[in-house]
Amino acid sequence: MASTSSALPTRVLLVCAAIGVATGILGGIAGLITPGVLVLTPYLYGLVLGSHVLPGIIAQEVLRRPLVALVTHVIAALIASAFNPAWSLRFIGTALLFGAIQEGVAALTRYRAWGAWRFFISAAVIGVLVAVVVFFAAHLSVLPLWAQIAYLVISVLGPVAWTAIGLGIGASLSRAGVARR
Repeated sequence: MASTSSALPTRVLLVCAAIGVATGILGGIAGLITPGVLVLTPYLYGLVLGSHVLPGIIAQEVLRRPLVALVTHVIAALIASAFNPAWSLRFIGTALLFGAIQEGVAALTRYRAWGAWRFFISAAVIGVLVAVVVFFAAHLSVLPLWAQIAYLVISVLGPVAWTAIGLGIGASLSRAGVARR
């Protein structure tokens, strides 16, 4: 006889979808303003890119289950892609990377530790990784030294700040009864 229990029941998938749609709209807006930020104030790009941590942070804070960060990130990336279809692969790649990092940190604690510290560790890992990769990929070494330093600091702190916002949103959703355990 086949098992009727699912790793992600319909209720969980619906919550992931709702969070994914809301954060995907924000991700789409971030994608729309990215070219302007890169041209006018490239050192602020880490703050814009950091917003993409929200789907997984909110989903994990609300649901506290395996795979919800990854599923929610993919849904958010698909929604964001509607705003800028040319960047669909970037949105999906970012979603898979950020979701995998968030799931990986949660998996290291066997999905048992849900303190804020755990979320901030994943944010710091994402921030450092993004800061280094974008610095070289976007040739930010041509910027003045102050802008390079500002970029690196903001790129690391951007995901951390968005994580704090995501934890607040997730806690509010939990208090509202979105995910009764």
